[in-house]
Amino acid sequence: MENERGIEILFTCESGSRAWGFASPDSDYDIRFLYRRPLTDSYFVTTGSDSIELPIENDLDPSGCDLRKSLWLLAKSNGALIEWLHSPTVYCADEEILAEMRALAGENFSRRALANHYARIACCVPL
Repeated sequence: MENERGIEILFTCESGSRAWGFASPDSDYDIRFLYRRPLTDSYFVTTGSDSIELPIENDLDPSGCDLRKSLWLLAKSNGALIEWLHSPTVYCADEEILAEMRALAGENFSRRALANHYARIACCVPL
């Protein structure tokens, strides 16, 4: 994917039910990643998509977002991204960037934002 899309993957983890220990027999693998686009892309106001979402294939559900979007999400204390950064299953990581992202997550942590995130999820889950 790095060669095909001209990106550098900085962090890849397992998210969802498998990462947190409540997978069912039909659970897929929610593979999440953060990537960096070439520096030349940073000079444009419109740089195209800031995320990659691929179709599920062979129980693999990969998707990720670029570094710029990740930083924007951290500034908002995004619950999903914080979960990714603290996943117990990390496939690969640039350890320095991961440490910095985790530190930013802590510095920008908002209980209200996370409470709202999980309340919205709870409201949408069928009983």
